[in-house]
Amino acid sequence: MDLGLKGKRAVVCASSKGLGRGCAEALAEAGCNLVLNARGAEALEATAAEIRSTYGVDVVAVAADITTEEGRAAVLKAAGEVDILVNNAGGPPPGMWQDWEREDFIKALDANMLAPIAMIKALVPGMMDRGWGRVVNITSQSVKAPIGVLGLSNSARAGLTGYVAGTSRQVAGSGVNINNLLPGIHATDRAVSLDGGVSKAQGITVEEAKVQRCKTIPSGRYGTAAEFGATCAFLCSTQAAFIVGQNILHDGGGVNATF
Repeated sequence: MDLGLKGKRAVVCASSKGLGRGCAEALAEAGCNLVLNARGAEALEATAAEIRSTYGVDVVAVAADITTEEGRAAVLKAAGEVDILVNNAGGPPPGMWQDWEREDFIKALDANMLAPIAMIKALVPGMMDRGWGRVVNITSQSVKAPIGVLGLSNSARAGLTGYVAGTSRQVAGSGVNINNLLPGIHATDRAVSLDGGVSKAQGITVEEAKVQRCKTIPSGRYGTAAEFGATCAFLCSTQAAFIVGQNILHDGGGVNATF
């Protein structure tokens, strides 16, 4: 399927590895030129070089922390006129409800709610003026079914979801579609970290923790970054023009819900 994205320009945040990189590669395969961002310059430059070589698209790499004003300013300066924005940032650490203080919630909100909102506010007006745009926010399955040990993530991402629900319907008439993509457990560094937490808490090996979590997924395995990226690219496509303000689960059936 031709996604109709050849020559489009996309900003993909936190994209040197993991789900962000999966989205960047899928968009590059569809013909998008990219502005990639991550905190670590070395990994980011390696990813940018590999994508350029593999897909023959233009790739600009901006090493910066997208959760800070300075980081966003650097990315936006390099981005110019953008057709597609993929918001992404690492999730806050797990814990229990009594572990978190006000500052912990502020950090989570800055990274996983306020940073993507700031990027939307900066880039969507230009998309509206040009009559076409796509925003995909990488959030979490916890938006649909909150996870106890991820209370910081539950809170911040639910706030972003509420913002998108209203905003997406205000801008859709200008040809701009905003949707959220909700990952379950994927084979990324984040999954390794969470498996490590389960391992420590239960006194089992990391591999045993992974096997245990795989049993909670109807598909019986962790998802891949490539699968996730392909779904992101479709949400950015011309064929997805009638999908507005939705929360798309990508979790192998892990969340048992009817809507």
